[in-house]
Amino acid sequence: MHKIVTNEEWLAARKGFLAKEKEFTRLRDELARQRRELPWVKVDKTYVFDGPNGKESLSDLFAGRSQLIVNHFMFGADWNEGCPSCSFWADTYNGVVVHLEHRDASFVVISRAPLEKLEAYKKRMGWSFKWVSALHNDFNRDYHVSFTPEEQKAAVYNYEAGGFGSSEAPGVSVFARDGAGNIFHTYSCYARGLDTLNGAYQLLDLLPKGRDEQGLPHPMAWVRRHDKYE
Repeated sequence: MHKIVTNEEWLAARKGFLAKEKEFTRLRDELARQRRELPWVKVDKTYVFDGPNGKESLSDLFAGRSQLIVNHFMFGADWNEGCPSCSFWADTYNGVVVHLEHRDASFVVISRAPLEKLEAYKKRMGWSFKWVSALHNDFNRDYHVSFTPEEQKAAVYNYEAGGFGSSEAPGVSVFARDGAGNIFHTYSCYARGLDTLNGAYQLLDLLPKGRDEQGLPHPMAWVRRHDKYE
């Protein structure tokens, strides 16, 4: 139940809340600036992925640009489908790729499932973004989003050791490449750090009911692959 007021009273309340929103926006801008100033780590290890055009190195994934965003999509080698929650996020990727490319940034989704499974699922879901397989390299393990059964018990995820309940985990990693071809890892985020990348969640947060996830077994229990809603 919400208090019902006059338009004048509503406007006064809205302006008061606007001040808080502006404060949050300024803080977000400052965090983004500090993120860009984080130190980098040189990537000396060679990674070769299975892609739609054959074998591709991490450098190839930059596609001639100096920046690369990698979405770590949960799709295990022995899984038949991609993660429903990761699919929820991925539904927003198609339209943004061209805009990123015009800001000197490439975007790629990486999973451990074999390429043929990725291609079939991508076709089923109607996605057009680039998706490559890390089945035959250590990329996902090195960036803490894939774990063996033994590693799960004490896995490091979101920069904390404490185990993880699945062999695969979600995340985003960012890389930069200099003029000499050197590659650097500049940033990774996991768990709730991925929230702002989901456009649907940002829209739901504007609604009176919000995400409306209270009382569910877990917050995203309602999420289905977009072809599975009834």
